[in-house]
Amino acid sequence: MNWALVLTMYGLLVFGVFSIESAARHLPQGGEWFANKQKMWIMIGSAVYFATSLLDYRWFRWLGIPMYAVGLVLCASIMNSDMEVHKFELMPGLSFQPAQLAIASGVLMLAWLLQDLPRLGSKIPKVGWLLKEPVVKVGVVALITGIPFLIVVKMGDMGSALVWIPVAAVALIVSGVPFRYLTFMSLVALTALPLMYFVVLPKASERGAARIDLFLDMIQNREVDTSGDAWAPYNIAIAVGHAGWRGTGFMANAESGSIHDRKLIPFNTAHNDFIFPVIAEEQGFRGSMLLITGFALLLVLCLFVATYARDPMGRMIVAGVVALFFAHIFENIGMCIKLMPITGIPLPLISYSGTFVVMTMFLLGLVQSVWVHRKPLKVLVEEDESETQPSGLMLPSRER
Repeated sequence: MNWALVLTMYGLLVFGVFSIESAARHLPQGGEWFANKQKMWIMIGSAVYFATSLLDYRWFRWLGIPMYAVGLVLCASIMNSDMEVHKFELMPGLSFQPAQLAIASGVLMLAWLLQDLPRLGSKIPKVGWLLKEPVVKVGVVALITGIPFLIVVKMGDMGSALVWIPVAAVALIVSGVPFRYLTFMSLVALTALPLMYFVVLPKASERGAARIDLFLDMIQNREVDTSGDAWAPYNIAIAVGHAGWRGTGFMANAESGSIHDRKLIPFNTAHNDFIFPVIAEEQGFRGSMLLITGFALLLVLCLFVATYARDPMGRMIVAGVVALFFAHIFENIGMCIKLMPITGIPLPLISYSGTFVVMTMFLLGLVQSVWVHRKPLKVLVEEDESETQPSGLMLPSRER
């Protein structure tokens, strides 16, 4: 086990439990109730994490197709609903967002197909070489990521849709698509960006287009309605900026200058989508940097694991998880400091998000499995044979 990765993950989870207790204190159930619920999800996620870590990650590729299909069907089934957050209420207090299942299974699908398609091509005579061409990899990535991306955009969940872009980009890079292909696709995407923004986006998601327009107005210092649509981003930015080095303190009240205590941070979603402003206000710059440093350490440790992966599938799984986490972290924190438009996207391991915590720990379990099973089978057999031979019969390494 990579215990540095385990300790970093649990350090962030503990940090998140304390943050949730403060962020959710205005809700009818109280912050302690949500903190206890988060502890329950962490216990479930821990069982999933260690089970996933000890199983060989290669077996999980067979879960890719059924998980991906179920995720797409569930997303499509609620695509046209009027819910602000597209999720299934399984029971009181227990909900499930299918978009998270789709992206987790998408990472597995990409890792599996990008590794095995070239191998399959070598076994098919005459036409098998086509499966080794870079254009086939591009097509696979476009298909696996493009379908759920369009469905999630239609759902109006811009945050979950944007996550697919860095995952697709990293999949293309790690799978070895030549730089000329990446350059060409980047230029095509930049050329199509105005068309997507002015024509496609308003028809696909009016709320998403309005949020982007508001974001552009605010960063250009145009006049906005701070009592209307701009109320949330305006107060969130103030909460992050006014706390200084030390912050107002944990569970601070209005007399201490707490904006959250006056419910100016959207208190209904402060414990999930807007938990970073609460942390930044209460813990100050030092607490915010501690959190970001913890995330940076987690991602660097994951990249370290990727360098030891025994096959392309292991590298692709870890790279996809890193891209997914980075997108969530950058978007969630960025929308609180006017780097990104406001979207409903949780902060991994920190936000109260129920089943998303379990899904996050499952993905980190896959990363841990890549580390645990980093040695090829041939090396393990050779080591076992060398340990069972009598020391007097050991041959020099060159003769062996």
